[in-house]
Amino acid sequence: MFSDKSTLLLDMNSTFMFGEDRFGASEDFSKHYHEIGGTLSTTGINTIIRLVYDYLDEIYPDEKYRHAFPSIASTIKKIITHELPEDEISKIVDTFAFHEIGDISEIHIKALHKLSSEFQLALVIDIWSPKLRWCNLFEELGIHKLFSAASFSSDHGMVKPSPKPFELIIEQLGINKHEALVIGDSVRRDLGGASLAGIECVLVGGAKNSSAVKCYDSLIAFSHEL
Repeated sequence: MFSDKSTLLLDMNSTFMFGEDRFGASEDFSKHYHEIGGTLSTTGINTIIRLVYDYLDEIYPDEKYRHAFPSIASTIKKIITHELPEDEISKIVDTFAFHEIGDISEIHIKALHKLSSEFQLALVIDIWSPKLRWCNLFEELGIHKLFSAASFSSDHGMVKPSPKPFELIIEQLGINKHEALVIGDSVRRDLGGASLAGIECVLVGGAKNSSAVKCYDSLIAFSHEL
């Protein structure tokens, strides 16, 4: 049923990456932070990470920040009243990224390979940390070559449901919008952004909405139907 599509614009979190955003009340951020040489106390680093996360979580849906979402480093400097050395800020950013990134299972890696045999793949990803840790993981898992283009929100500060990240990828690939299909788990971010960009969307992960072309329980289920 998707024979008219040449390209999939894939979301990542809760689409093919899971176990991300480990910022719950029981998380101890000091373990990784101290392992990489951070010098703040356990209480100090845990407080900073939670303040940063809570602030960004609050403004994430706010349309005012849709095209100017702040970086982790700038948020640390905004929230923390005392000055921190740049190398300490870098360690805090790395710790935030360590807890933000999730895992990609073997079954999802196989699904991505299957999809890449049928379509050109590209990524439209919202992350708050710098993309390096994610790029390294993709390379480690051997999936980096599957993607012809990628938009990471932390590169440009534009977060979904802004249509601009989708439009950037369409322009970069040199394709028409009707050739593309967005795949994601969020009605607000993925379907919302795709609709604003004029691109059809399939929802996965249990999300349902009548505006989606189709809804699947998972990316695996979508790949099996092809």
